[in-house]
Amino acid sequence: MKAFADGDRILLSHGGGGLLSRELVERLFLPRLANPALAALDDAGVVALGEQRLALTTDAFVVAPPFFPGGDIGRLAVAGTVNDLAAQGARPLGLTVAFILEEGYPLADLARVTDSLAACAREAGVSVVAGDTKVVPRGQADGIFVSAAGVGLIPAGRCPTGAGARPGDRVIVSGPLGEHGLAVMLGRQGIAFAGEIRSDVAPLNALVEAAYAACADPGAIHAMRDPTRGGLAAALNEIAAASGCAIAVDEAATPVSPEVRAACDVLGLDPLHLANEGKMVFVVAAETTDAVLAALRAHERGRLAAVIGRVTDGAPRVTVRTELGTERLLDVPVGEQLPRIC
Repeated sequence: MKAFADGDRILLSHGGGGLLSRELVERLFLPRLANPALAALDDAGVVALGEQRLALTTDAFVVAPPFFPGGDIGRLAVAGTVNDLAAQGARPLGLTVAFILEEGYPLADLARVTDSLAACAREAGVSVVAGDTKVVPRGQADGIFVSAAGVGLIPAGRCPTGAGARPGDRVIVSGPLGEHGLAVMLGRQGIAFAGEIRSDVAPLNALVEAAYAACADPGAIHAMRDPTRGGLAAALNEIAAASGCAIAVDEAATPVSPEVRAACDVLGLDPLHLANEGKMVFVVAAETTDAVLAALRAHERGRLAAVIGRVTDGAPRVTVRTELGTERLLDVPVGEQLPRIC
């Protein structure tokens, strides 16, 4: 196993979902916790229970500020956990939630977070079945952190995995990108732009069910990813690396709202690197593309879904055909453009 020098330390970028996060997982955690479910590095681990398969996921939420345009840390905890289960094709069965609170945190704010968390759980059709609360002394945390875990049942025939992409597959994204990352960034910095930019944070299990209902063969959905930290760039590079294929993206076809695009132009950001909390990436067999796209567009959360690219033969990498007709490499960011985005 990898030995580390005394001077090696965790950096903020290790939590950003980019190259340093991947390196931390692959060099430190995987060798020490090795097992097939973890090694897949999907959004949730899959374990067998007799003839049934369960998806298990866990996540921690440290977003700052805890209340942001379009959502808060409570809604984020439920949506993020449910979406990780949905990315494995699972129907959520139950969630657990733990609160880490700083001494002096306002009870009114905790009630507001809990009300939002409960409302999002009802929206997703899932219950919080267990929980925990810990309080740390004043100055030893930053108000509130939330940890959540979830379990879901994977119906027969569903087997999406990051390693499942095949040449000829199409890549679909369920809607405009970059809204969550930008909303949190602007809220934290107190920056205002013309036009409201709100987080897209939402549970997507019903949207995923609609996509599967449109498939004669549930195995036609080869891969799904919840493009959170590192955005679309990280999600597609993970799929390309795991599948051993290349992915070509059409920038002109990739949905980004005018407000997000304008703000990114001013701030020098790439919307394909920004975090999302209410979007899903689907990699589907070519012959199923039209049916899945129509089903997504018929759902409230997928009205602006679009086919943005295809899987091709070649060394694992992601390229973007720009609106000018040139081609650029879509790299994984080293870290998140903004720490504590989720």
